[in-house]
Amino acid sequence: MNSLKDKLKTLAKEALLFSHSPYSQKRIGSSILLTNGKYYSGCNIENASYGGTVCAERVAIFKAFSENKVSETKIEAVFVASDEKEPWPPCGFCRQVIAEFGSPETDVTLVNLDGSEKNYKFKDLFPEAFNADHLLKK
Repeated sequence: MNSLKDKLKTLAKEALLFSHSPYSQKRIGSSILLTNGKYYSGCNIENASYGGTVCAERVAIFKAFSENKVSETKIEAVFVASDEKEPWPPCGFCRQVIAEFGSPETDVTLVNLDGSEKNYKFKDLFPEAFNADHLLKK
């Protein structure tokens, strides 16, 4: 998976270059790998109406699941790239979306342009995530 990991890292860093972030000035890129072997990337897209802003992770996830059946695949890995001094993690909203389409074992890798890298299992980044199982309990 090293060459695939390098490709996903590169895709996240390249996506960062397309960031539309005139308000925060924070450029973020993301790439994801699905269990079916397909991968997607996205960047953060800000809006003057802040509620219309979409993070890079969600752009990549929405692209992926608009083209793949949720019942047939999950997120295997998420890469998040920033040009900040320290790699940035997904926000709470993105973590909740990852919880919907990933698993506790989903790999999450945070990188920056200087080569810093942090690796997590999703369950360690977002323990006790709310998911569909909670809605099915009676």
